[in-house]
Amino acid sequence: MKALTYHGPHNVRVESVPDPIIEQQDDIILRITATAICGSDLHLYHGKIPKTEHGDIFGHEFMGEVVEVGRDVKNIQKGERVVIPFVIACGSCFFCQQHQYSACETTNAGRGASLNKKQIPPPAALFGYSHLYGGVPGGQAEYVRVPKGDVNPFKVPQLLSDDKALFLSDILPTAWQAAKNAEVKKGSRIAIYGAGPVGLLTAACARLLGAEQIFMVDHNDYRLRFAEERYGVIPINFDKHDDPAEVIIENTPGNRGVDAVIDAVGFEAKGSTTETVLTNLKLEGSSGKVLRQSIAAVRRGGIVSVPGVYAGFIHGFLFGDAFDKGISFRMGQTHVHAWLPELLPLIEQGLLKPEEIVTHYLPLEDAARGYEMFDKRQDDCRKIILVPGAQSPEAARASVTALSNGNINLPPA
Repeated sequence: MKALTYHGPHNVRVESVPDPIIEQQDDIILRITATAICGSDLHLYHGKIPKTEHGDIFGHEFMGEVVEVGRDVKNIQKGERVVIPFVIACGSCFFCQQHQYSACETTNAGRGASLNKKQIPPPAALFGYSHLYGGVPGGQAEYVRVPKGDVNPFKVPQLLSDDKALFLSDILPTAWQAAKNAEVKKGSRIAIYGAGPVGLLTAACARLLGAEQIFMVDHNDYRLRFAEERYGVIPINFDKHDDPAEVIIENTPGNRGVDAVIDAVGFEAKGSTTETVLTNLKLEGSSGKVLRQSIAAVRRGGIVSVPGVYAGFIHGFLFGDAFDKGISFRMGQTHVHAWLPELLPLIEQGLLKPEEIVTHYLPLEDAARGYEMFDKRQDDCRKIILVPGAQSPEAARASVTALSNGNINLPPA
């Protein structure tokens, strides 16, 4: 089969690799009809995630048709159309029973990104995300093996196009969890740092939950324009404002700040010169700029919700300020499985339209170009969907936007 593989920082390519096979009798094999490039994939692309090895297959946002099932799989049948959460859960361990699926203690043989060697058990395995998270091949491919076939696939209605369903795999539940962690409700005032795919969908979720005022901070004007036009955010370009938190505070009642701040940027945020030096010396894993901004912009007793990925040490984390303001922090990988039953109806009713953030549809063969485009923000790129078997961007778009009739989305066998 064809798959997108890693060969060092900024070096990915689509090449022929062995087809996946049933390894455990509760596995399924999925033929991919749509997959996407995620902002988290750029961390791998930049060589920022340890234990990413040459030949690793990327991709944790994907969906498709079941083409093979292990004999122990009872709830999924060959031919069914499913979307796959990026978190691989067992469904039966202590954490899965608490619906904390990203903490599943059985699917990952690695240790995760924590520097604390006493962290036992490790977090859940993830698709296509280095050997820290299980080394499980990802879905930027024609086929993929999905472990725990009775737990992880989520069935998709036939009358829902791929582009509407695909983001149930990651970024829509991630945005929803970020907004829920921030306790967004009618009348809330919030700020979102980062206008990438997760930030944009967080704004969509926050509006649906009743947010009255949404500030959005980013350095890409085209992303901010879209967010302003579609979600009514107040845009702040941090390349044009030395202190976005100050702008936010000055535009809230009583200059108190917002009820919650959502950090949808994570560890690759632009930091100070000191942070750059520390990172180059391997003394720091993450810039703390957005977290410092979050602590400053949120009101006393407010919430900082962090869906953005962090790793390692952080310079200048103002814990004393956070304590003084009585701030609550809520963060972590998304418990995708927990949110899917409530998100699917919102898409079906048209209350959430995740497909509207997509700007580019490409054949899987063009994935390396897609990574460069997404990384460099070329052609006003917001989000890219990749389609195995498509022969052109036009064919890719037609495949994933069409209503499924059971086979319209499928590439040739």
